[in-house]
Amino acid sequence: MKERIVLFTITFGLGVFIYIFQSYFNTLWGLLFLVTAMAIYAIFTTLAYKLKKRQLEKHPKIINENYKPFVTIMIPCHNEASVIENTVANVLNIDYERFEIIVIDDRSTDNTPQVVKGLEDKYTKVTALIRPQDAFPGKSAVLNDAMELAKGEAILVFDADATVEPDFLSKLIPELEPKDVGAVQARKVIRNKNYNLLTRCQNNEYTMDTHFQVGRDSVKGAVELRGNGELIKREALEDIGGWNNYTITDDLDMSTRLHIKGWDIRFCPEAIVYEEGIIYLWPLFRQRRRWLEGTIRRYLEYFDQVLFSKKMSLRASLDMTAYVSEFIMPGWFIMEILIRLFKVLAKDAPTQTLYSSIVLGCIIGVGFILAARYALRRYDNMPRLDALFEAIQTSIYLFIIWFPLVLFIAFKILFCKKDMNWGKTAHGLVLEEEASIQEENHLQKI
Repeated sequence: MKERIVLFTITFGLGVFIYIFQSYFNTLWGLLFLVTAMAIYAIFTTLAYKLKKRQLEKHPKIINENYKPFVTIMIPCHNEASVIENTVANVLNIDYERFEIIVIDDRSTDNTPQVVKGLEDKYTKVTALIRPQDAFPGKSAVLNDAMELAKGEAILVFDADATVEPDFLSKLIPELEPKDVGAVQARKVIRNKNYNLLTRCQNNEYTMDTHFQVGRDSVKGAVELRGNGELIKREALEDIGGWNNYTITDDLDMSTRLHIKGWDIRFCPEAIVYEEGIIYLWPLFRQRRRWLEGTIRRYLEYFDQVLFSKKMSLRASLDMTAYVSEFIMPGWFIMEILIRLFKVLAKDAPTQTLYSSIVLGCIIGVGFILAARYALRRYDNMPRLDALFEAIQTSIYLFIIWFPLVLFIAFKILFCKKDMNWGKTAHGLVLEEEASIQEENHLQKI
């Protein structure tokens, strides 16, 4: 109910502001101001990163070789029989002495429990946790159950399809050492990015996220956890009471609560966790729907704590405010167009005002394409023309995926009952597809 009231207040207030004040001054200037402020902040974080990089080149970071906390690696899985064995085998190759692995089966209906138990029998570092069918649903509840068995001073969470290089923890651990740091997030990369257009766009989307996260990290802003490849200090976990069982995005919810409690979150682009991209459109919509709904709901739920937290740093608070504006801007732009269209049809405003709104929307789109191209050039080392082409493709993909979802989620929060349908991401589809192709080729030869 709190989320609904807050969102209604914001939406109604924004609509009234635009409708009334369009009669007194051009509200396009307000939208343009918002876009300009976002652009200035993006440039500021980019310059901060360049300055930080230059300082590190002159004065390399000193790593404390004695800081080696015992790490509990948690891998939740639900119907992941096709991938979990390979994932555990890969994680066991991590070049770090002090760690254990807890593989948690969450009410699977396939043979995942048997596979997980087999992994426990096969490897001494692996512990299997099989949750009963009537257990509380959701990834947060899974991780909270595993905490009762965990021995680690730090908790590392992987998705069931994750793969990493052996030096993964060696790169991630030093970032966790400072007393005020509660968690560290690794860079996520799509392993099968060249499978089709969707997987390529997803990887480009992750590259853009890396760009933004690095910028936020450079100014000590509100860096966010991403679920896969997140390393969390046990002390910080206990300080916020563990994971929130009643959220559909455990990582984003935890990020906000950590910042509210004054904990810093760092981002480590050198540590990379590879995951499987979604190869079909509908499962991708379901996953992004969950991500976006969780993103918006946590801001609505914690908005008062964010505003009045005495422990949250001013930098994190300002950075979070700038990030929230990304969700306000689409709503503002849509209302701007609809209200102006209504006034044009009612002959209360000249047609030029509608055209000027559309032109501004195109300018915003061009700016986004240039930002995407910059990120692809920096982190994926793409040639100039390739980066431009990929940036245009990805911008169209993001517009198709995210823009309608913002409207859908806003409608759902306002008028529908909250549910815990977190839209599980399907893993192993690439393996199944390849197996199907091989079988078909085999039958053709016969």
